[in-house]
Amino acid sequence: MRRGGVVLLAAGYGRRFGSDKRRHVLPDGRSLAAASLDLYAAAFEAVIVVVRPEDDALAAQLAARSSTARLVRCAEAAGGMGHSLACGARAAADWDFLFVALADMPWVRPDTLTRLRDTLLAVPADCVLQPRHRGRPGHPVGFAGRYLGALTALRGDAGARAVVAGAGEDLIRLDVDDPGILEDLDTPPEAQAPEPSA
Repeated sequence: MRRGGVVLLAAGYGRRFGSDKRRHVLPDGRSLAAASLDLYAAAFEAVIVVVRPEDDALAAQLAARSSTARLVRCAEAAGGMGHSLACGARAAADWDFLFVALADMPWVRPDTLTRLRDTLLAVPADCVLQPRHRGRPGHPVGFAGRYLGALTALRGDAGARAVVAGAGEDLIRLDVDDPGILEDLDTPPEAQAPEPSA
């Protein structure tokens, strides 16, 4: 049995939002970060949440929501998403696969996550799995364990784009009818309930 889970990136600064969007309260009363953690904790056995060193209140809130989630404080988070992702990948060093998810994307459907997880477990073990909606790539992206080294070497704010691009023929794109894989919430109006998909 291949062991793996999700690295949920929650160490960003979200400057376009105007406030700490991770703690923004959604229409259902949960914070944005809490809603994202709930989503991924329900679909995966293991979740690593990457936060900033000073995130005591947020860390306590998230720890109270899930007994299985592991919080990692990334000292280099201010350097960009690449640093945060590297911290998460180092914490997942003994996993056989991982998905990289963003804490400002709570509208991904649970059935999409189940399909992505099951697909990654069913395909060749060296692949990268990227969901796509109407031709546009989204998140979360799944990586086989062979990519952990490349993920831990990331720096700056580019995220894992270069790792995905470097997968070549091992990149598998999975078409899903789920606009939630594209919807990162950058402004308060975007953090309302999602429109039903057509």
